[in-house]
Amino acid sequence: MAADIEIERLRTELQGRIILPQDSEYDEARTIYNAMIEKRPALFVKCKNKHDVSKAVHFAKTNNLEVSVKAGGHNGAGLSLVDNGLVIDLSEMKEIDIDPKKRIAAIAPGNTLSDVDKATHEHGLALPVGVNGNTGISGLTLGGGLGFLTRKAGLTIDHLIAAEVVLASGEIVTANENSHPDLFWALRGGGGNFGVVVSFTFTLVPIKNVYAGPMLWPIEKAKEVMQFFDSHTKDASHDLYGFFAFLTVPDADPFPEHLRKKNVCGIVWCYTGASDKIEEVFEPIRNFAPPILDFVGEMPLPTLNSLFDWLYPPGLHLYWKGHYVNELTDSCIATNTEYGANLPTPRSTMHLYPVDGKAHEIGQQDTAWAHRDIRWVQVILGVTDDPKKNRLIMDWSKRYYEAMVPHSSGGGYVNFTMQDDDARVKESYGVNFDRLSELKKKFDPENFFHLNQNIKPATS
Repeated sequence: MAADIEIERLRTELQGRIILPQDSEYDEARTIYNAMIEKRPALFVKCKNKHDVSKAVHFAKTNNLEVSVKAGGHNGAGLSLVDNGLVIDLSEMKEIDIDPKKRIAAIAPGNTLSDVDKATHEHGLALPVGVNGNTGISGLTLGGGLGFLTRKAGLTIDHLIAAEVVLASGEIVTANENSHPDLFWALRGGGGNFGVVVSFTFTLVPIKNVYAGPMLWPIEKAKEVMQFFDSHTKDASHDLYGFFAFLTVPDADPFPEHLRKKNVCGIVWCYTGASDKIEEVFEPIRNFAPPILDFVGEMPLPTLNSLFDWLYPPGLHLYWKGHYVNELTDSCIATNTEYGANLPTPRSTMHLYPVDGKAHEIGQQDTAWAHRDIRWVQVILGVTDDPKKNRLIMDWSKRYYEAMVPHSSGGGYVNFTMQDDDARVKESYGVNFDRLSELKKKFDPENFFHLNQNIKPATS
């Protein structure tokens, strides 16, 4: 640990502040989304700007401190914290600057998806992001960025046009198509391996309201629903998106009492097309097997993107695993329904997110996110509010994951990995891994930024 005098010297150089274990803010600072994670950093540097980040990097290197980077703190594996090391905390860097005429937004890394949605929605614009409003924009983007607009507008990284980055050397650079283009390529899906992004610049799309929400069916209909979902969406307009889920109906309003606590399957829809086409689009969906609950209607896009935040607030214990899946074969569906019909806790779930449409129009090697040819991203999510059930949700998630290995196309979305998934990193980056490893050697040869889905520097 650095000497007190060195810490005090750093304190005088920062626009932000330092939080130490003896400070009243310490426990709040080390509280992240997943309550299963218990780590005790030596200090937090609460950065106010890019220069604070650079100074924190220099300080950590000078004092041989292990470093983590915390923005939204939503990473399930808890990689935003480090025991006995220094946390570069970006959570107070919250600026958002929007040019509505150019449809461009410069977004600081401390913003959540809800922050971004609120700011862009005021201009009738949107950034394709995830499905949980308290997710951080930083981690979501660097891992790829899947959500309700994926079929219509691609991944979040497909809208990134520039990033300002603090490198492991402490140097601050701008990465775009013309400046450090290799770094810009790596940032689009390569995770936090290459530096600390202190500003993202995105293009936006003109979407304000959507026709969206969940439909539920009895668990006994799961095979039929999955087959219909697969075939119906395969050739559907890119304006239609839906993700499939196994879930337990929440024991709360607005869900009807006769459905509460029931194990069901569902699809959360999002339609961005013309309003006069809504009935035409949804008639076959509602008719193939009438849902037992239909909450689909017009709503602002930010409402959809935060629809389930109340069900999955910070402070729960969670463990997730994931796969890339190409085909929902009968065998694959049977495996899913076996585990989906036996959820270990009320909040545990499984989601299948489609990756096609606009996302498939980008080449495999055009960004670091390699698996542009896959059809589905799967996340298996065990969740509990009772720490005594941690082993229960972990065991279920792992068994489900292992059972799905024969149906996986190889690898999984890096934002759905845990601490024990390091061996899958190479597989998850596929054809792009070797190039990423070479770029890691170029920009971070000592692997200073290693608390992430780590890509080790090339050795030759």
